[in-house]
Amino acid sequence: MYGIFGAYTRWAVVFLIIFVLFFLLVPGYYGAGAAPGVVDP
Repeated sequence: MYGIFGAYTRWAVVFLIIFVLFFLLVPGYYGAGAAPGVVDP
């Protein structure tokens, strides 16, 4: 993988991992913050 994306493959993988973690954690925080309000209004 040393073609066009050779120099950017490592950064692409790191960015993808960070994006996935961010995408999974943010709804978790919103869910934890909204759940008590829904369960106990």
